[in-house]
Amino acid sequence: AGDPGSVGGGGRGGHPSRRGPARVLLAVARPAALRLTLAVLAGVGSAACAIGLMAASAWLISRAAQHPPVLYLMVAIVAVRAFGIGRGVLRYLERLAGHDASYVVLGELRARTYRGIERGGFGGRKVGDVVARLVSDMDTVAEGVTRVVVPYLVAAVTGAASVALLGALLPPVGAVVLVGLLLVGAGVPLVQAAAARRAERRLAPLRGELTAQVVELVHGAPDLLAYGAAGPRVAATLDTDRRLRAAAARSATGLGLGGLLVAFAGGASVWAALALGTDAVRSGVLDGVLLAVVVLTPIAVFEAMSALPMAAAHLGNLRTALARVTALSEQPAAVVEAAAPRPLPAPPYRVRLESVSAAWQPGRPVVTDIDFELRPGRRVALVGPSGSGKSTVAALLVRFLDPCAGRITLNDIDIREFALADLRQVIGLVTEDAHLFDTTIEENLRIARPDATPAQMRDALRQARLLDWVQTLPNGLQTLVGERGTKLSGGQRRRLALARALLADFPVLVLDEPTEHLDDETAQAVTTDLLEATRDRAVLLITHQPFGLDQVDEVVRLGAEDSAWPAVA
Repeated sequence: AGDPGSVGGGGRGGHPSRRGPARVLLAVARPAALRLTLAVLAGVGSAACAIGLMAASAWLISRAAQHPPVLYLMVAIVAVRAFGIGRGVLRYLERLAGHDASYVVLGELRARTYRGIERGGFGGRKVGDVVARLVSDMDTVAEGVTRVVVPYLVAAVTGAASVALLGALLPPVGAVVLVGLLLVGAGVPLVQAAAARRAERRLAPLRGELTAQVVELVHGAPDLLAYGAAGPRVAATLDTDRRLRAAAARSATGLGLGGLLVAFAGGASVWAALALGTDAVRSGVLDGVLLAVVVLTPIAVFEAMSALPMAAAHLGNLRTALARVTALSEQPAAVVEAAAPRPLPAPPYRVRLESVSAAWQPGRPVVTDIDFELRPGRRVALVGPSGSGKSTVAALLVRFLDPCAGRITLNDIDIREFALADLRQVIGLVTEDAHLFDTTIEENLRIARPDATPAQMRDALRQARLLDWVQTLPNGLQTLVGERGTKLSGGQRRRLALARALLADFPVLVLDEPTEHLDDETAQAVTTDLLEATRDRAVLLITHQPFGLDQVDEVVRLGAEDSAWPAVA
């Protein structure tokens, strides 16, 4: 569930609705319905002004050629000015409302996706791929509002009104323009899909793959350089970039073909209107002054359709990106929230594991028949080699995973009967890679308790044996810790994570490999300080190093026996 290295946790479990991408798009677009409506109306108004400008200008030029009194032309002159000004103003309003709507959609989509990640984790996906889904794919979906939905709706309304106008002037021309618009509306997506179908399906996954490779390359750069293994990794990244550029080029080919189809349909409609209009003037069916209107208006009509190729090209990307984002937001829950959660019992709290077995994959148990109890003031050490299931036990206690056999109780009540948020107020987890954000010491502490006072934060730092060091810093609590705490030493990062847990005041605390990657002297000191700072709480110390085991009340072993572990205290 999200970052298991964070202290405590929160959120709701339960099954998601498992809606398809189309329904998800409708759901996230609902809060922006008013803005979308305004964008469409402004877009229709702008397109109508462009068409009206062309029609009025054509009539004005034709009528002026007959040298009538100037008052006969005043209405057309004012109309030309009004259409010219209205086109720019309404286009601005369309962009403003459309982009406002896209930001609302983006915010709603992010909230849903973060809840999905909180509920079901990353689903085995690489961090870089998840980042691509949260950034580029979400941007693609949000932009789809202004690049797909609005242009198609504007084109549909404007096209229908234009056909009605031209049909009223000369029905055959209205029919020709209708055919051209249908050709553009239906043909452009088909042509682009045929030209770039595979490319559009590959673009979003390739972006995710490239992002994952770049993230791994950047994070692993020191080790790759140290072992001389950077070359193959860089070559693989460049190969992915080459395939992404090739897919983008194929997609651009489809976009060009779509633009060609719009130009062809518009040009053919103009020539057809010229032929039909000339014949109608000769036969007396059409006033000669209106011939320019009938011939030139289709130019403005098809200019309004020029956004359709880009919209059609974006439609394929939108479908793929939406499916990828939906896979995160609608994934099944890792654990199921109780339908009617029980209130927490009164403290003190006792946690007991009774013949617990657990598996991340069905039929492949990681731990079996685990029994121990945590109660206030009691420290239990869970030891064993890497891969023996120690971190799985930690995940069970905070319900990132549920047992496949046995049960875990809180004051003799199965923890599955409590709300996840309530349970994680009682049981807190600090892991070896507890995340420190690229901000100040104070802000990293406030994650545990946003309303904490400076005195409470200093007290937590004192218990974690970090206060004396913080007080020597020029900026004190306002000192920046760097990305992932890179400006701190390994021991300081562990102590700051512990201070955050102490500030959250968890009655039951799970310390998962708190001394991993530390040298023996620092690991011994950190372990001693951790156990001393939490002496009045129920503590589970998970480790594969023999430090501090003489200070605990019980040692529970997982995996193969190891004579290096001391006897139970």
